Amino acid sequence: MTDKPIEQQPRRLGTLAAVAAVSLVIGAGGAWLALRAIAGGPAAGAATGAPAASTEMAADMPGMDMGGGAAGATEKGVYIEPARQQLIGVRTATVTRRQLDTTIRTVGTLAYDETRVTEIHPKIMGWVEQVFVDYVGKRVSRGQPLFTIYSPELVSTQKEYLLAIKAQQQLGQSRFAETRASAESLVGAARERLTLWDISEAQIQELERTGQPRRTLTLYSPFNGVVLERNTFAGQYISPETSTFKIADLSTIWVLGQIFEYETRLVKLGQDAEIQFPYEQATRSLRGKITFIYPEVDPQTRRVKVRIEFRNPGFEFKPESYVTVLIRAAGGEQLALPKEAVIDNGAKRYAIVALPNGYFEPREIEVGQPVDDFFPLVSGLAEGDPVVTSAQFLIDSETNLQAAMQAMSLSMPGMDMSGGKSKPAGAKPSAPPPAPKTPDHSQHK
Repeated sequence: MTDKPIEQQPRRLGTLAAVAAVSLVIGAGGAWLALRAIAGGPAAGAATGAPAASTEMAADMPGMDMGGGAAGATEKGVYIEPARQQLIGVRTATVTRRQLDTTIRTVGTLAYDETRVTEIHPKIMGWVEQVFVDYVGKRVSRGQPLFTIYSPELVSTQKEYLLAIKAQQQLGQSRFAETRASAESLVGAARERLTLWDISEAQIQELERTGQPRRTLTLYSPFNGVVLERNTFAGQYISPETSTFKIADLSTIWVLGQIFEYETRLVKLGQDAEIQFPYEQATRSLRGKITFIYPEVDPQTRRVKVRIEFRNPGFEFKPESYVTVLIRAAGGEQLALPKEAVIDNGAKRYAIVALPNGYFEPREIEVGQPVDDFFPLVSGLAEGDPVVTSAQFLIDSETNLQAAMQAMSLSMPGMDMSGGKSKPAGAKPSAPPPAPKTPDHSQHK
């Protein structure tokens, strides 16, 4: 250690004396504070140290409120600073009146018009001699011959008819009215039997003219169409139970589309529908009418079938083809809010309302079925209310945190969520201590 000069020793002694004096003052102050803490109890300690520590902790952790709620939570809602709103991406939209027109878009399948499908059955028994339509899918015209049938019963009936005509000619001059009426009735009965066996009027007139019974009967197509089934071959024995041909008229065709259950309220009979054929190079569309709404719901797809009918000139469109069905429904002008603004918890639906000055409040709402990107509003909001359309789940979590903290403080008597120690049950809440004042050092300068 280097020896100090003698003239510096008095200065060193003065410094030591000053340090000792300050230490005595600090020690006396600490003792006074300890005595005050003992006399005042836990409340005094909370009044001195706890608020300052809580305030400092809250200042170090933005978004936390030691008062038991979320960030800036109040009775009106939850407060979020503008900087934080920008950070989490809060966006809002206004509840307005909109024309809620929607378009139902689904896939449909072309099908035969079931009201224009016919099966050809003979009304007599016999053998097929000649077949003119010999494959499935062949187009036939009205009156076109399908096949010929030989029936001994038919031949005998034609002979009976010719004999009845001859007897009428002989007895027609009789002076007895009963005889003339009997001859006429025999002719009428034989002619009616031929008619019931699908013998045409032209064939009956030819039989009367020639006087020779026809050996075979020809059956004709009842309308223009396409052969769906063929069960008749040359030499085959057929009876009235035999379905010889099945023919479908394709001048009109059906489209069977499927819509969801909630969309059935937007569809009604006679409503226009559009059918598009996406497989064509230039998308082609036709317009038709909804002619039937099926009464049952498909148990697997949970959808309802609708039937649309439109014209098919030239048999251009083929059954079992896929098409796109567009049904446009007008919902009228209603209050609406975007789908993104609705929070659905399964039992109820909510929307976060943006209040002035950065506050947000959840409100229970009632909406109808969605229409495109909007929900029609039934109750809970008014026109012009701003609702949150993004980050609403983060805001909702802030609100749920506030409710959880309040419920915790109510379910635990004596527990104070404001940062102080627990108080005895039944004790009256004391007023919050005043915030500590920052000492003013300007007077000591």
